[in-house]
Amino acid sequence: MADFGRQRGKRQEDHGLGSVLDLLLANARLVLGVTGAAVLAIATLAVKRLIDRATSPRDEGDPKAEQKTLEESWQDLALIKATPKPPKKQRREDLSEPLLSPARPLLPGETCEARVCSAPPETPRIESSPLRCLTLQEKLLSHYSSWLAVPEVQVSLALQLARSICTQLQNFLRNKCPELPFGSLFLSGPLLDGLEALTADHIHLMLPVVLDAALWSLIPGEDTVVRNPQYWMIKRTDLEYFPRGCSPWDRFIVGRYLSSNALNETLHKMLVASINWPAIGSLLGSVIHPVVASQELKLEVKHDQVELSITLFPMVEMEDKVLLAAPPEGLVENLWLESFHRAEVSKVKELDAGDSGARQHCLCILNGVCKSHPALHKLSGSPLTHVVLHLSATSSDWAEESLADRFQQVLEELVGYLEKGVLPSYFNHKINLFCELLEDEIDEMGFMLYRAISEPDLLLKEK
Repeated sequence: MADFGRQRGKRQEDHGLGSVLDLLLANARLVLGVTGAAVLAIATLAVKRLIDRATSPRDEGDPKAEQKTLEESWQDLALIKATPKPPKKQRREDLSEPLLSPARPLLPGETCEARVCSAPPETPRIESSPLRCLTLQEKLLSHYSSWLAVPEVQVSLALQLARSICTQLQNFLRNKCPELPFGSLFLSGPLLDGLEALTADHIHLMLPVVLDAALWSLIPGEDTVVRNPQYWMIKRTDLEYFPRGCSPWDRFIVGRYLSSNALNETLHKMLVASINWPAIGSLLGSVIHPVVASQELKLEVKHDQVELSITLFPMVEMEDKVLLAAPPEGLVENLWLESFHRAEVSKVKELDAGDSGARQHCLCILNGVCKSHPALHKLSGSPLTHVVLHLSATSSDWAEESLADRFQQVLEELVGYLEKGVLPSYFNHKINLFCELLEDEIDEMGFMLYRAISEPDLLLKEK
């Protein structure tokens, strides 16, 4: 009777467990889908067998029964391990795709099991496209747009600060030195000309020195002590009839010549000691201070959005010449440097306007490359402009589509000039624009440019 009670209790427990399992399996198809339900059913069957054997009376001492039980346990364990794993949830790269694709209706004669057992479709193989190699033309344009273009905000702010400082300096000179006939200060330099601007950080202030042509004359550079046709001397004439004092600039005469050094020293003292730059800087929302140790007349301007270097150049215009108070280093102090900058910019723009050329574009890239390269920085500016002007006389195709060809051709021309050690000025063939370069510098530049002819990427690396 007790055994019957135990068997009845066991059947009730089995019946209750079976009801729970049936309910679980019935709902599993709804929750887990067909595949998930199948997996759960196999696992549940194996567990149920284990529970049955654990609760059934064991035949103690019967080795065959124990062996059979052991074999069944290994079979059930293998059954559990062999159950197919549910597929991993597919990652949705696009959130607009539905999480579950709608099920299609069953075809006649098709069952759910048949659909479940059907092999999954092959995942399409995605082939990576090969990397596209950029042409030299594309690299040059990319280099220009990425590294050489100056933001308009910086340009506008730099020009505004420079014009304000120019006005303040002009007012100071008129009040401090009313006897000296300075002309109107004006801005110049790469930022305004568009040929070599890398950043809005440098501007030239040109200060005209107005001379009476009846009292002054020019001495050619070949006749000066340095025998350099690029430097001139300005001589005071007719001192017998117009003695010292007839010209307001006589105070800067050294040995009957207008001394560029004497004029620069006077202006340097004014910039350093006489002008209240802190007050002017406060008015302009910036900090302005003159560079004391420099031989140039230079101001450093720091603003929240831009840092600017302004260089003042006294200049004389006589006999269609533009001369700057920028003497060479050394003991010679009366020399004036002939500047071709205005003529260079005018000629390049004139040629580009005539054939819709890309000379200015090419020069901007070349100047940017040379300025950012430690071995080539002395080639930037005027030398490159003169090479382009020489090349324009022989190469007529300067369209933007030919930018890469002209770029490489300029490099080849530069290597040729460096081999000779001579780059004649476009406007005066007597002037050698390489005359101040050392032999080691010429060799280093020539070697670098010779390599760059076949490997232009050497010059277009990001700095």
